[in-house]
Amino acid sequence: MPLMEWDDAFDLGIKEFDDHHKHLVYLLNLTYDGFTLGAGQDEILAVLDELADYATHHFAAEEYWMKEHEYSGLSQHSEEHEKFSNRVMEFQRDFHQGNTNLSFEVIQFLVSWLTTHILNSDADYGQFAKEQSHIVTCHT
Repeated sequence: MPLMEWDDAFDLGIKEFDDHHKHLVYLLNLTYDGFTLGAGQDEILAVLDELADYATHHFAAEEYWMKEHEYSGLSQHSEEHEKFSNRVMEFQRDFHQGNTNLSFEVIQFLVSWLTTHILNSDADYGQFAKEQSHIVTCHT
């Protein structure tokens, strides 16, 4: 059973980013499954690395879109992305060095951050896009 399920409340109305968010939820659930089902360290590490890489790709696409559309919240949004990325890099570094096992605390951090970020910060630029009649989609 997945830890986090997609909810229509997460929809921003920007297909590309909604698809990205769905994939991030999928990767988060894979990470959780690895943790709860006792997957080997290499398997968990591979999924955690993919989650971090995909988040980096997604963040870059969002920030590019925000810059292109002159979204006023770009700076604050970029800071949130940077803080998240730094925290995930800490998890990865620890895990790569064998210093820690993936704990439920890490999983909870990921779920909480993703949910809060989509429902608040991302929802703000989703609303901005809805208010701008010329913005209908984006491309990466």
